[in-house]
Amino acid sequence: MVTGANAGIGKETALALARMGATVVMVARNAERGAAALADVRHQSGNGQVTLLLADLSSQASIRQLVTDFHAKYDRLHVLVNNAGAIFMQRQETVDGLEMTFALNHLNYFLLTNLLLDTLKASAPARIVNVSSGAHYGGQIAFDDLQLRQNYRVFAAYSMSKLANVMFTYELARRLAGTGVTANCLHPGFVGSNFAKNNGLLARLTMVLMRPFALSPEKGAETSIYLASSAAVDGVSGKYFTRKKPQKSSSASYDEAAAQRLWAVSAELTGL
Repeated sequence: MVTGANAGIGKETALALARMGATVVMVARNAERGAAALADVRHQSGNGQVTLLLADLSSQASIRQLVTDFHAKYDRLHVLVNNAGAIFMQRQETVDGLEMTFALNHLNYFLLTNLLLDTLKASAPARIVNVSSGAHYGGQIAFDDLQLRQNYRVFAAYSMSKLANVMFTYELARRLAGTGVTANCLHPGFVGSNFAKNNGLLARLTMVLMRPFALSPEKGAETSIYLASSAAVDGVSGKYFTRKKPQKSSSASYDEAAAQRLWAVSAELTGL
């Protein structure tokens, strides 16, 4: 399963796995764009075992419905690539009343993964791949204001959510030790995709101007594909990767007490 699979590195990840002969479940929010991406991946890969499931991953009810829809068709899951995410120039709230950046970029990963965890364990060996960002190095978990009601700043919100991805991955790996399920995260690099297109004209123009310096989606997806499929990382868990190599993440990301606190708060916010 690959989330955010209708465009960018998510679509390239789905395509690469389909070309390897995998049964691939693409998850997208928009039905029209999702269907177009599905048709393209099937055509380019020649693999008819690629399907589409729809979900708004900022909505907890939609995530739960996605899991129900998945279980109606499949009883195994060997790879989960949590890829969907976004950046928001202004503070927004989800249908659940949560700050959008934290909800979509972190709580989405947390809830979807936990709801699929029994299936992943039963399918072991299995892998969880969480797309984070180098932006996490500037992140701090604002436990006293996780919803950023007091002071919303774009980069602070985004970097906090990406730090949460890394901390979640490390805590998940500790909890999964001995199960045959691994959990790793990655920085894809600065990718010239549709990222930030939801933020109006200025953000789109900025991405256009920066695109000559950006990686292609194909290059940006390489580490996700590597962690999802390479025999070289069999049994490797609890690592942060860049350019298909393990790297040291931020010092804050290794705080186990903070990771456990983040897990507890995330479980409360998602009703687990």
